[in-house]
Amino acid sequence: MYFNGGIIPTFLIVKGIGLYDSIAGLVIPSAMNVFNFIVMRTFFRGMSKELKEAAYIDGASEMQVLFRIVLPLSAPIIATIGLFYAVSYWNDYFSALLYIQTPNKYTLQLRLRQLLFAGQLSQVSASSDNLGTAVMPESLKMASVIVSTIPIILVYPWLQKYFVKGVMVGSVKG
Repeated sequence: MYFNGGIIPTFLIVKGIGLYDSIAGLVIPSAMNVFNFIVMRTFFRGMSKELKEAAYIDGASEMQVLFRIVLPLSAPIIATIGLFYAVSYWNDYFSALLYIQTPNKYTLQLRLRQLLFAGQLSQVSASSDNLGTAVMPESLKMASVIVSTIPIILVYPWLQKYFVKGVMVGSVKG
């Protein structure tokens, strides 16, 4: 399907197959995105058939061709799709809000949402007043947002060289 069925049917399926209130309920429903599938298919169709044929002539098996030719040449697309999924899962709080009921299973983004929108800041600032230091609620909000973005900011520079190659797959070459 090029688009999903919606929130309610997805929720009913997740609950029906027993993934409600589990981490698998967050990962499995969005494990394959059609856009990412089309990008990967375009990349693999553009791969040279002559390389694979040469490997077969040299006596390579299907698995050897996969691991020695196809996967090393696929590093840009794998890094790009991996970055898409990493950012998508890292920023997703809504799925955890729908599918996770137990508070000790909450994701970082859901806890951050609670911190930003709930009345927990007053408890934190009241406890810090007892220590002799005052924490302003807005400062705590902004600091927690910055800390939650650090992992993606650290990962992106290493994947950037692959990201540009992977995104340009299927574009017109000049």
